[in-house]
Amino acid sequence: MPIDLGKINTGNTSDTSLHPREIFTALPGKKEGKFEYPRDVQTQVWDHWFSRRNEKDLVVKMNTGSGKTVVGLLILKSCLNEGKGSAVYVVPDKYLVKQVIDEAKDLGIEVTNDTSSPRFLSGKAILVINIYKLVNGKSVFGVGDEGIKINIGSIIIDDAHACLDTVEDQFMLTIDSQNPAYKEIYQCFKESLRDQCLVKESEINNRERDVYMQVPFWSWQSKIPEISQILIKNKNTEWLKFVWPLIKESLALSRCVVSSDKIEISPHCIPIDMIPSITNARRKIFMTATLVDDSILSSHFGITEESINRAVIPNTAGDIGDRMILLPQVINTKLTDDEIKQFCKSISQDVNVVVIVPSDERAKYWKDQADQILNKDNLYEGVTRLKKEKVGLTILVNRYDGVDLPKDACRFIVIDGLPVARRLIDKVEQVILMGSSRKATQLVQKIEQGMGRGVRSSDDYCVVFLMGRNLTSQLYAGGAIDKFSPGTKAQINLSNQISEQIKGEDLPQIREAIMYCLHRNQDWVSKSKGALAALSYEESSTPDLITIAQRKTYNFAAINNYNAAVSELRKVVNTVDEKPLKSYLKQCLAEYINFYDPAEAQRTLMSAASDNSRVTKPMEGISYHKLESKAMDQARICGDYLRQKFDDPNKIVVEMYGLLESLIFKPETADIFEESLKTIARYIGFNSQRPEAEYRKGPDVLWEVGNLSYFVIECKNGATTDTINKGDCNQLNGSGEWFTDKYDETCRFTPILVHPSVKFEYAATPKEKTRIINGEKLNLLRENISHFINALCVDNKINDDRAIRERLMFYKLTADRFCENYTTNYTTKFK
Repeated sequence: MPIDLGKINTGNTSDTSLHPREIFTALPGKKEGKFEYPRDVQTQVWDHWFSRRNEKDLVVKMNTGSGKTVVGLLILKSCLNEGKGSAVYVVPDKYLVKQVIDEAKDLGIEVTNDTSSPRFLSGKAILVINIYKLVNGKSVFGVGDEGIKINIGSIIIDDAHACLDTVEDQFMLTIDSQNPAYKEIYQCFKESLRDQCLVKESEINNRERDVYMQVPFWSWQSKIPEISQILIKNKNTEWLKFVWPLIKESLALSRCVVSSDKIEISPHCIPIDMIPSITNARRKIFMTATLVDDSILSSHFGITEESINRAVIPNTAGDIGDRMILLPQVINTKLTDDEIKQFCKSISQDVNVVVIVPSDERAKYWKDQADQILNKDNLYEGVTRLKKEKVGLTILVNRYDGVDLPKDACRFIVIDGLPVARRLIDKVEQVILMGSSRKATQLVQKIEQGMGRGVRSSDDYCVVFLMGRNLTSQLYAGGAIDKFSPGTKAQINLSNQISEQIKGEDLPQIREAIMYCLHRNQDWVSKSKGALAALSYEESSTPDLITIAQRKTYNFAAINNYNAAVSELRKVVNTVDEKPLKSYLKQCLAEYINFYDPAEAQRTLMSAASDNSRVTKPMEGISYHKLESKAMDQARICGDYLRQKFDDPNKIVVEMYGLLESLIFKPETADIFEESLKTIARYIGFNSQRPEAEYRKGPDVLWEVGNLSYFVIECKNGATTDTINKGDCNQLNGSGEWFTDKYDETCRFTPILVHPSVKFEYAATPKEKTRIINGEKLNLLRENISHFINALCVDNKINDDRAIRERLMFYKLTADRFCENYTTNYTTKFK
């Protein structure tokens, strides 16, 4: 007779066991050869999670490529077996939904992507969805006063940092300039924007690109009734209906930024309680990579400081794959982007090379060598192809997270350039925080995410190139490298020892070096594994107290307890010494104070403005501080600046190249161009300001060149016209009048316009002394500053003022010869 195996009781099975390790062992349908046994780090995380599983919020940190998906699926399976209600596995995008479902099928775990599935609702199958399905203004899980439509017992948000952008987008209202509501809202704030900066408001009104302004908080708060009415009458339109339910209760605690092509409105922190299924879930698990700071989970998901501080982590941190991480333009500061592009193409003849670029604009630079360019529309097909075959050179547009490229899918990954700020408010904050360590931390987090795409397991390997003068300048000269996670930092330190041995060498020698990794040289593999072997995570991490305080402040303000909100934020303001950051926090503090004491809010904002003139200008304005001029020794000032700022001549060269790379004619780069032009003045011994950015009036850049002489500079590096229009001419003339008003008759100035053309249109009336820096002159200036700095640093002459003086004269960078050599006369177009 046949045997009924169903009657045999063996104790725990995959549907009754509670510990994830036991469930894994008991799973009957695991794909043969793929899941023989769990990795050590997976078991370690399961053990730690299981002992703390009844805590409502848990953060799980694991290295990229250490098997997080398997860990997460088994945790949710454990929750189902324990009877904790329905289980949801959330990933950043639909591409990863399929990836998780495929992994679950290989494990033999039942999953679905159907929110109405009876198996999911009854706690038998795990629901796998992308973050957008959960978080949107029409969420099937319920929004705001609708309450909970689908109960969630346990939820995992995997690759939580990668989900943040989507969450931000859902809680941000974007109003296109073609939308009638744009004009209505713009008119509400036109006067207050003009009070902030007349020129910028005019540029926005004239639809000039790359110009944006934040609405002053007092103006925004006072206009909430009018803004609400404009939005209410549009709440059922396509552009608003998915956002309005999420932000309508948070308008007063939001910020509004206006540009020529759109208006963005976004809250200070994400009011995630508008999706009550998330906040009321019995168990919430946030899975992240081993990035240094998880504090952003507080501002976006409301996680407490204690939960972030006590993350679930493996016992060891050395479970990442092998990476050789090189900065080719630090190894050899003369290497160009074009040379590196050709080098990457040659490497792609043998292995798959993936280049992550920050924008579509930068992708065009690689187009002539690319075998495929991937964006959100063709990502899945392109990545699938990489996993199946040798493609060659792949360009990945602005995708630093949420993409797995294991094994031969990617053996060589390139991070090209600085990631760009996505939102207008991010751009505003970036300007205020310029020079702050906080900005460096945000940069490192994005770069580390990108670097992690190419190594997906402990036995995987790839070479990483970090290229672009701006990027290497920020990382190397700015000290941001110290902010990487322990594993990445160890690999960078090891790779730096390789770099030192090939210092100054060209690409053929760099190619030889990377082959130690790509060809699995046993000595290299041994050194690489040894560098990681002893690494461990800190048992408790210190979250960013500023982000935590901002979340607490927001929560108090959301229930109209503004005094408590101000008290909370003021505590952290008093602990900060760094001026850019302190001034930014004071501006935030002033915004909350304004709800109950507008006069005190203005005093607080004035204090912020005295530390950093890039914050919102107080109602009374910011007093202009003149650049004092005297008989100066340009060489000594140049040397003092370089000696005080840099402890290594090579860092001077790296940062200098980063600055010069920004001095180009290119649309939508005005801010970084002006900042670079301001900074480069210091490199050659001049003093400098950005009056319009710092004081809301005056020229884009002002150079003080000694002996009561000044250069008044307007920058139009984004211009594409064949002639200089009347508006640009009037702006330069107006800056000249500003100078005459601020400086007495003993001071002289030369008006200089940076523009690709030297010809004014017929209607323009330039002043007689006007000079132009066109493409030819800008290239010459970049070239000679490069030669000047290299001449000082190669022979380490920065301590020799006489040598500096000689080289300033040789490259014609002295005040008396600058205009003659680096500017040209203008011409006028006749009718």
